[in-house]
Amino acid sequence: MNSDTDLTSMLAARVRDAAASGTPLRIRGGGGKDFYGQSLGGEVLDLSGHAGVISYEPSELVVTVRGGTPLAELETLLAARNQCLSFEPPHFGPHATVGGMVASGLSGPARASSGAVRDYLLGVVMLNGKGECLTFGGQVMKNVAGYDVSRLMAGTLGTLGVLLEVSLKVLPVAPDEASLVCRGLPQQKALDLLNRWGGQPLPLNASCWVRDESASPAQDFLFVRLRGAVAAVDAACPRMIADVQAAGGQAVPMDNAQARADWNACREHTLPFFARPPASDAGLWRLSVAQTTPALDLPYAQLLEWHGGLRWLWAPASAAAQLRRLAGQAGGHASLFRRAALVPADLPVFTPLSPVQSRIQQALKKQFDPAGVFNPGRMSMDW
Repeated sequence: MNSDTDLTSMLAARVRDAAASGTPLRIRGGGGKDFYGQSLGGEVLDLSGHAGVISYEPSELVVTVRGGTPLAELETLLAARNQCLSFEPPHFGPHATVGGMVASGLSGPARASSGAVRDYLLGVVMLNGKGECLTFGGQVMKNVAGYDVSRLMAGTLGTLGVLLEVSLKVLPVAPDEASLVCRGLPQQKALDLLNRWGGQPLPLNASCWVRDESASPAQDFLFVRLRGAVAAVDAACPRMIADVQAAGGQAVPMDNAQARADWNACREHTLPFFARPPASDAGLWRLSVAQTTPALDLPYAQLLEWHGGLRWLWAPASAAAQLRRLAGQAGGHASLFRRAALVPADLPVFTPLSPVQSRIQQALKKQFDPAGVFNPGRMSMDW
């Protein structure tokens, strides 16, 4: 029995003991996303030692790694072969793991164009709440028959099981990339342009709109990134610059090195917008809505990503009902991504589910984790 098998056996035994005694377990990789979710509880089940690349087939665009593998290590491995995780998962700290990436289900600036974490998840090996080792999916896109359980793990915050191994589809790095900074476009004009561009054959990969309140007077900025074939990017840039000028704004190309640093800051929430809450009672809200949703009439500072599909804003807990009503009307939902110190502990972080949705989720939880030991209270105050 090798060390990897030993560690898996130890983890399984720990889960079985916890289930027998009713001891809650908090599954933890690097801990960089501990802030995310309803609450933390239970004894820590540390997965950071369960790390390493199991297989990597660059020609097949598939990699399989253990759940505790550092995300930075995987990205470095892929970059050496000019490949990447095209959904740009955020790290939120130096110790992010692949298991945490999948469990959080969070994607970066390219999400609207490239897809989400779950879209690249081919298979998983996991421990359920009985300490049983289960395998779902595989290493090819068409390896799923019946329920696609592996993708179900994305975004469940470790409430259904312990991710031991993860198989992912990777993609080549785009041949060319360019970013434009557009000034003087209010939010609605920026959304109108993004929606128009979205209906055209343009290599639009990412976007970010923000109002810089620190400037005097305040200025509106729209950043867009293009990725694709060299000819496609070269042809799109002057066309999009002309569209911005016709809309009353100004657009210029950015230096690629500076642009990459800025897009990474957007992904990791180190931009000034994310770094300084406007008030002590303001939490960071994440509104996922249809891209065609008009500008929301709200008195809160906002940053828009995903061509209008993701809207970040700082607002107090008292605005929860309003934000969730507006997001629901726009076909989406609102989550309290980062809680302020003064936010009541009983405020639901995630939009409350309908009775039918809640019943389905609790039934799934019961099947995978009968004793309810995995990450209790992380997704819901009820389980």
